[in-house]
Amino acid sequence: MKTAFIFPGQGAQHVGMGKEIADAFAPAAEILEQANEILGFDLRRICFEGPAQQLDATTISQPAIFVTSAAILNLLRTDGAGDSLICDVTAGLSLGEYTALYAAGVIEFEQALLLVRKRGQAMQEAADEQAGAMVSIIGLDEEKANQLCAEAAQGELLKAVNFNCPGQIVISGTKTACRRAEQLAPKYEAIKALPLEVAGAFHTDMMAPAAACLERALADAAIRDPADIKVIANINAEYYKTADEIRQGLTKQLTCPILWQRCMEKLIADGVELFYEIGPSRVLTGLMKRINRKARVVNASSVDALNELLRS
Repeated sequence: MKTAFIFPGQGAQHVGMGKEIADAFAPAAEILEQANEILGFDLRRICFEGPAQQLDATTISQPAIFVTSAAILNLLRTDGAGDSLICDVTAGLSLGEYTALYAAGVIEFEQALLLVRKRGQAMQEAADEQAGAMVSIIGLDEEKANQLCAEAAQGELLKAVNFNCPGQIVISGTKTACRRAEQLAPKYEAIKALPLEVAGAFHTDMMAPAAACLERALADAAIRDPADIKVIANINAEYYKTADEIRQGLTKQLTCPILWQRCMEKLIADGVELFYEIGPSRVLTGLMKRINRKARVVNASSVDALNELLRS
């Protein structure tokens, strides 16, 4: 039976994440301590205690989610949960792709964490230069979402950028265009239009300065060609073949749409039957229910869930 590890992206963070797991399992706590040493500040405390405003900042939330996911992964690999936790492929939603690459052995923990920190800083700086926003549109297909963007844009930047699951598409662009889209959404029979708490217009050309900054960092990063474990790319729902493809994919991520639904459909079509969501939330578990109800997803985000996995 083919198995996939999947990792959440920005938005999965919450105050207290990882605390119970770190308290209960030494291998998870070790990763959090290692991250503090690499970063030079107490990320562990921010994850455990907040405040939420600090944790939600792009510069903090991205390394926090990566480290929490890596801590859970380290626990599962160190304590061993049987052969069932040997994966054939990994995938991560946007930011989560860095955890997927780490899990596949393509990049080492410290290198991945430093890149994630650089990514968060670069995205925040780009957002500070140009005010942008994102809105989750519930209940529309891709065609109608694009029509909504075309009408609401009025010459400004606005595009569909996150194709998460059927009926959930995130649009991104200038703040005024996003506000118009919220107001026009009922016209297109959207169920809801929910503004997201993000710093800027992620996955659009407004992130071009961040992409250029990240491209330079990736050029110097130690990245290996994928080997035994495949990694699927957000930008095209195809498997990475080389380290250079990975560098290009991680750079394009910042200005291109994220095709999560297509990634999951590709894995299912290729025979993946069991998915483990490894990280601080149940976001991807929920999305999979909308993508394919028959797919089996095991969520590893709590002490109880981890204890059950470790006993299996």
